Amino acid sequence: MVDEMKKLGICVRYDCNNYGSMLQIYATQRIVKNAGWDYEHIRYDKKTVGFMIKNVTRLFNPYFMSGKIMNLKKAMRASKYPEVKQGDAERKQLFGSFRKEYIGPYSDVYKGEKNLVKGTDKYDAVMVGSDQLWTPAGIKSRFYNLLFVPDKIKKISLATSFGVTRIPINQMKTTQEYLNRIEHLSVREISGAKIVKKLTGRTAKVVLDPTLWLTKEEWDEAFPPKRLEEGKYIFAYFLGTNTAHRKTAEEFAKSRNLPIVTCPHLDDFVKEDLEFGDHKRFDVGPAEFLNLIRGAEYVITDSFHGTVFSILNRRPFVTFGRYAEGAHSRNSRIESLLKQLDIESRYSKPELGRVEKLIDTEIDFDKVERRLAKLRQDAYGFIENALNGEE
Repeated sequence: MVDEMKKLGICVRYDCNNYGSMLQIYATQRIVKNAGWDYEHIRYDKKTVGFMIKNVTRLFNPYFMSGKIMNLKKAMRASKYPEVKQGDAERKQLFGSFRKEYIGPYSDVYKGEKNLVKGTDKYDAVMVGSDQLWTPAGIKSRFYNLLFVPDKIKKISLATSFGVTRIPINQMKTTQEYLNRIEHLSVREISGAKIVKKLTGRTAKVVLDPTLWLTKEEWDEAFPPKRLEEGKYIFAYFLGTNTAHRKTAEEFAKSRNLPIVTCPHLDDFVKEDLEFGDHKRFDVGPAEFLNLIRGAEYVITDSFHGTVFSILNRRPFVTFGRYAEGAHSRNSRIESLLKQLDIESRYSKPELGRVEKLIDTEIDFDKVERRLAKLRQDAYGFIENALNGEE
């Protein structure tokens, strides 16, 4: 512990309607409090005229534009289905309620980079949180890469992810620049550490996603278990659009004579999800998401945090790759996690025979928990040193 409460500015996607993002922000707050620091989430409005003119090249960034196009397509397609639009609105309300109750406090809104830089005067350190905050899509914002933070203020990255296994050639120089400015570097994936090493020669610490720093008991205390479905069920949680994943889940459910519960259209509108699943639930916030995993007989997912909470709650699960393999794939975070825990076999292609065999193969969760305990200890050592160690 420190003698007096120091203040940390945290850069995270606090307004993102994603279950994993919200739960990892909650976990990050707990981690910072445990280290004896005060904190607030930095709110930045970068959409000034100057920013838009200066960063017009973002329109030619395929990573940036693909996200914008996906959101636009989702809105246009969903608008044709009133029940989806209504359900989506209900889910957004639950996210808003969760943020109001569990996420914060927040800084004032800093409009423009000059005001953002001025606002750093009150912080002893600034930290970029976990999640895929270093993807090639956001490099121009100068926010999540902490390029706005003055040299005199300590900079930390906590399990931050590039989301990709390779940085585009035209972004290597800027990536190298911001990485070299961060005094305490940790990443979430082995592939991220390789990127850091290649570009800077530095060794970044590979640490667990913040959601895994908390034990099952700590999650249960924070969000008490509650049964949301009667009877046994399969929780099929897909963020990607791959129809083969859904077909395999249906075949598996039929072989086990169990209904499928889904949370459809979260990241994207997937037309097949209008018919996929026996119980399509929109009345699900982050706490309810946890409880759907806790109560499931089996979990089939393409989600990193779907995988995380299946592991923490000792549920039989199989994880599919959400993205097509290649340089732009974002599957590395799941592969890295399962490798660290020595359960790589749970990462599967959507083939029924293979899925049935894997899901019926017991996981030695006691062994997994021992590995997690060691990795947690390692992770807490990193943040304790970053925040409270001598410079």
